[in-house]
Parts: sequence; C-alpha cells; structure tokens
Amino acid sequence: MNRQRVLYEQRQLPTFQNRMYDTRQEALACPTGDVVLVEDLETGLIYNAAFDPALMTYDEHYQNEQAHSPRFKAHLDSVAEIVVRGLGKDELVEVGCGKGYFLERLRGRGVGITGFDPTYEGDNSDIKKHYFQPGAGIRGKGIILRHVLEHVQDPFSFLTEICQANGGSGRIYIEVPCFDWVCAHRAWFDVFYEHVNYFRLSDFERMFGQVIESGKIFGEQYIYVVAELSSLRTPAYQASHAAAFPENFTERILTVGPRAQAAAVWGGASKGLIFTLLKSRMGQAMQTVIDINPAKQGKYLAATGVRVCSPEQALPELPPGSVIYVMNSNYLDEIKTMSNNAYQYIEVDHDAV
Repeated sequence: MNRQRVLYEQRQLPTFQNRMYDTRQEALACPTGDVVLVEDLETGLIYNAAFDPALMTYDEHYQNEQAHSPRFKAHLDSVAEIVVRGLGKDELVEVGCGKGYFLERLRGRGVGITGFDPTYEGDNSDIKKHYFQPGAGIRGKGIILRHVLEHVQDPFSFLTEICQANGGSGRIYIEVPCFDWVCAHRAWFDVFYEHVNYFRLSDFERMFGQVIESGKIFGEQYIYVVAELSSLRTPAYQASHAAAFPENFTERILTVGPRAQAAAVWGGASKGLIFTLLKSRMGQAMQTVIDINPAKQGKYLAATGVRVCSPEQALPELPPGSVIYVMNSNYLDEIKTMSNNAYQYIEVDHDAV
C-alpha cells in the first residue's frame, strides 16, 4: 500500500539556496536535487521524499543571516519575549544558532545561554562549533530550535535525540516556516531543496502531549510552539488534518507582475533565488537582485548565476518607475524607504494569492 500522497514536484533545485558563490560559473555549476513533496499517511508529516542528506554540508559559505533588517530585528525581539516567557532566563541552549545573532540578543536581555552550530564564525566561547547531541556535556532548562527542524531529514528522531541529550526534560521552543501560509498564498517560491520538512501547528500538537504555547508570527509566515520535551510522542496521521495543497500552486509563475524590461528582485535569500530561477526557466530572466546583507553582495546566486548587489549599487541603474519584486511583504515599508519610494513595488507573496 502506498503510504505517501504526492503534493508537488520540482526538478533540479540548488541544494543550498543560501550558499553564495564567488563567480557566475561556480554558481551555475552548483549541486542540485529534486523535490518530491509528499504527505506521509502514517505520521501526517510533510517532507521531500527525494531528499539526500549526503548533499548537505553546511560551512562558512552558507549565509542566512536576516538580522540586517530592522523589521526582522523587531521580529527577533518578539521571539525573545516568547522564549523568556516560556523557557525562563537561566541555562538555555540554542541548537543551530547560526552566526549567533539571536543568542547575543538574548544575552543582552540577561539570559544565560549556550549555543551549538558548526557554521559559527565568531569567538564566543559559549558557542560550540559542532552539533548538540548526546555526550555534549551540557543540559539546558530550555532548548531553542529556530529554523532548524525544516532542514533535518527525520525531524521526530532529531527531536528524540535532543530530548535524550537534554536528559529527557526541559522545555523546547521551536520556530519553523508555516506550510499553511505557503499553501494559502500559493508560494511556489517558498519550497526549497534545503527545506526537507514543511510544518503546520497541528503537526506539533500531534508530536507533543504538552504544548504550553503556540501560534503564528512574522505575518503568519512562521509558526512557533513551546512544549515539554518529556511529552514528545510519535505523531500519527489524522484525516481531519490532511494537507490542503492547492492544485494550481504554480500557475502564477509567468503572470505574477508585469512583463517589464527594467525589473529587480529585492531579496537574495531563499525566496528570491527560487523566484529568479523558476521565472528564468519560463523565459523571464531577472538581471538584478538586491540584498542588504553585505555577506551576499558581490556574490552570485546558486543555479541562476545572477550577481547580488547592494541598494547603493543597483538603484542608480534602475530607472524610476521600474518594477521591484518584493520577495517578502514584511519588508515592504523599509524597502520603499531605502529606495525613496521611486519604483513600482510588486509584493510577490500577496500577488500570488
């Protein structure tokens, strides 16, 4: 019996949409993999059945820091309030802390915290440049797992290992993209190879017997849950929570926005890369991608070979009234401010509805 329901397929996506390349040739030759998004009819979880973890090695070239944006900093402050409210301020552990920005933000609030991430580049001795696992020698009263679980092939086994590494106790804060938002907005630019899992709040309600707090944040694009680690349990499929995936998921690839000669994509991260790549495959190549992250500027996007520019570099070359595709409407106001409100702004995540 087939225990999976296929929801969506896309071929040859870059394995790392946030890995930057020094040359266009390197970017065009990047590793790729297929996406076959399925709903598991035993666990109810949604994941890429074609995912190959052997293709995924995170290193210093991986750039996913969003904290250069004032809007995202405000989001992190809201998350910090949830963390402190749900986990307390003592003996916390952030698993997959990235470059350490959120961890440092918590420390600024008087939170005692240790981090784990092999991609960390700084010199904070409280951040370990390896994975959190049994034998790490550190246990926390609370575990923070922000935008990690979507990258892990077997999320329930991963959570079980975290529970074991933490002595089977403590609370956990989990934050991931919201699959219900992706479906409702037909956000074809929000499905990546790098994200093997796609979660809904109901998934965590089935995985934890004790959910302390949960909800949607960041314009409902993310979901979060605070739960007791000791209540972790194997999820089971429930027909009432079956995925509501739209049949016309990608029909707006060609029609989103006008056919303009002068256009730029604002956002050189995951959404911007997939938008640029799939539009190009349909004969609508994007020539300019703008991003405020200095680590991305001057580098090239995987698979597309498009060079990422700073606003200062790109905007003088873009005639007033040109189209700017805003990849995330959460940032629209600050993008308009930085570009003197001189362009036609297409909110891709709204226009696709």
